[in-house]
Amino acid sequence: MAEEDGVRLEGEVREKLLRSKEQWAREGRLLTGTTGADRLPPGQRLVTDFPVLDLGVQPDVKPERWRLRLEGLVENRLALAWDAFMALPQRDFVNDIHCVTAWSRYDNTWRGVASRDLLELAKPKPEARFVVFHSYDGYTTNVSLDTFAAEDVLVAHSWAGKPLDRVHGGPARIVIPRYYFWKSAKWVTRIEFLAEDRPGFWEVRGYHNSADPWLEERYG
Repeated sequence: MAEEDGVRLEGEVREKLLRSKEQWAREGRLLTGTTGADRLPPGQRLVTDFPVLDLGVQPDVKPERWRLRLEGLVENRLALAWDAFMALPQRDFVNDIHCVTAWSRYDNTWRGVASRDLLELAKPKPEARFVVFHSYDGYTTNVSLDTFAAEDVLVAHSWAGKPLDRVHGGPARIVIPRYYFWKSAKWVTRIEFLAEDRPGFWEVRGYHNSADPWLEERYG
């Protein structure tokens, strides 16, 4: 296949996915209005594999070319190369993850850099109240600064004891277990600190701004 044909096919896959997901939001698909069990949020099913979901584009970012930038309303702007990122305190996390497409996976083991350690380095300014994650594929998503600063949030480079696969967001991704997994941006490259909230890719396409699975905040 010629390169231009590959780009065209990639674009068609992406557009088809977008139309499908936007239709889900309009229809309120998967909403149950029920209360989840002690560990499984409402409307979710438990899986043991790790499904792959993206925008139809999976950036191939080599660690030696990867950068993590912390910018915006911070005292110290950072541009961490891979070696500098790996030289930061490395921490292990275990959590459950919940996808808006109704699957959940228990006891995921991650290794990476805690958001609190990054915040200690960047030092957000007093007026910073929100965060937007920017990914290598052009994806964005937003959370409050308080959400990003929670003790269970990290920038992960490993899952289940191995380097994070490209299809799951490697070399590094955000992990915010308290929210549906679209908030845990894959292939993260920039963390932007803002005074005002700025909805991201799915949030402007009908998805909920907060994304709490226990409140079934799938759509806005």
